[in-house]
Amino acid sequence: MTGPAAVARAAGRSPLDFRPMSHHDTVLVVDFGAQYAQLIARRVREAKVYSEIVPHTATVAEILAKNPKAIVLSGGPQSVYAEGAPQVDPALFEAGIPVFGICYGFQAMAKALGGDVAKTGLSEFGRTSASVREHGTLLAKLPDAVSIWMSHGDSVAQAPAGFDTLADTAGAKVAAFEHLGRRLAGVQWHPEVAHSELGQTVLESFLYDIAGVRPDWTPSSIVDDSVAAIRAQVGDAKVICGLSGGVDSAVAAALVQRAVGDQLTCVFVDHGLLRKGEAEAVERDFVAATGVKLVVANAQDQFLGHLDGVTDPETKRKIIGREFIRTFEEEARKLASDGVEFLVQGTLYPDVVESGGGEGAANIKSHHNVGGLPDDLKFKLVEPLRTLFKDEVRQVGLELGLPPEMIWRHPFPGPGLAIRIIGAVTPDRLEILREADAIARDELTKSGLDRDIWQFPVVLLADVRSVGVQGDGRTYGHPIVLRPVTSEDAMTADWGRLPYDVIERMSTRITNEVREVNRVVVDVTSKPPGTIEWE
Repeated sequence: MTGPAAVARAAGRSPLDFRPMSHHDTVLVVDFGAQYAQLIARRVREAKVYSEIVPHTATVAEILAKNPKAIVLSGGPQSVYAEGAPQVDPALFEAGIPVFGICYGFQAMAKALGGDVAKTGLSEFGRTSASVREHGTLLAKLPDAVSIWMSHGDSVAQAPAGFDTLADTAGAKVAAFEHLGRRLAGVQWHPEVAHSELGQTVLESFLYDIAGVRPDWTPSSIVDDSVAAIRAQVGDAKVICGLSGGVDSAVAAALVQRAVGDQLTCVFVDHGLLRKGEAEAVERDFVAATGVKLVVANAQDQFLGHLDGVTDPETKRKIIGREFIRTFEEEARKLASDGVEFLVQGTLYPDVVESGGGEGAANIKSHHNVGGLPDDLKFKLVEPLRTLFKDEVRQVGLELGLPPEMIWRHPFPGPGLAIRIIGAVTPDRLEILREADAIARDELTKSGLDRDIWQFPVVLLADVRSVGVQGDGRTYGHPIVLRPVTSEDAMTADWGRLPYDVIERMSTRITNEVREVNRVVVDVTSKPPGTIEWE
């Protein structure tokens, strides 16, 4: 929620010091450089508990100043005995706050409390079997043997004094421990990853049964807190929001609309590069669901004119970003003269974390966050999604009553179909791609696989021709590339294994219904080495 940031500003604190309303318990995830730190925070949120990520460089005083109900120490890439490796200040464990260590955090906890951490000569990476010797409270809901996900070279050889050893593996004599009197616990494995059997159960056993954290972080509470905070920040001022057709801007706008009603005006720049039916959905479905005031800037001719003959992908992006800013600026200037003071921006929590914990959003493309406005249009920011992960944004959108097809829309690039046409962008090529894309999406939806596929670029190889036979004649048409992708965060991705019969239906329909296309291929490249988009 942006509400906490707004309250911080009003109180004279740094806007980086954002927290939920005081009635929510907070769990802090101390990041030791783990690739899974954000995933841990998301799993805590999935347990209906608010979480934040803080760097391992934070002092004990800085951590305690956030008044956490519990603390999770993340994994990390180093050995706890390596020179310069981050350590845990033992004072953290004297504060009376429950602490849960994971992987490196587990070893750092053991070392700080007097346990023995050493190289055993047997590293464990990937799927491993753990034996639960004593279930205690942490592992009370686990069977005697469980499949887990490991990634370690060092191991805890001896638990600190007073701790009960709960589990072991072939390479870890102490794979889990707990000290109920001090409300401290940890595991050597990664309970946050899907590969660890009952991992979420282990995390929730710590949160609920050891730490006593309240599970009250829900979509309805997020909406209520956000609405109150937006009202406190905005007062009776007017607000502008740029709609892109994506879920982030739609949910951000819907939250602000719920908070201040007609004080908000949304601007939708129709650049003519969206998929079939999407511009109409923004103008019709979003307005119907929210009652928002919407200004539509029809700039299709403007964008296509500047893109005429351009084939270089980066040049395309720069042109689209520049023209978006110019168009939005023109509409914003009209509204600014009517007293608009605030601009809604769809910054998400990963943007905050990846930019160093909050020094501002990550360097998102300008046409996503309408950055780059001139000095006389420097609005104050309203960021209703600043503490939310993507999955939470979707849940909040459903809570606000937005159409499910808008909420579950696959991620879509700001430059739109322009970077899914390999070659120059023309009205005819856009129409070909729109029709092929619409067919692929329709068949994916009919198959019930919409939510199994994270993103589904459909690419037109406009500068490539292939020989085909349609009817009794020889054709020289365009190839279409299907790019089904599975991912959680777009940092890495794999190609989606669609059933052959689904691919067959897509191919048959595209080649039958889009006469300019005579060949359909499937991209089976992961990321890395490829990227999700072709341009």
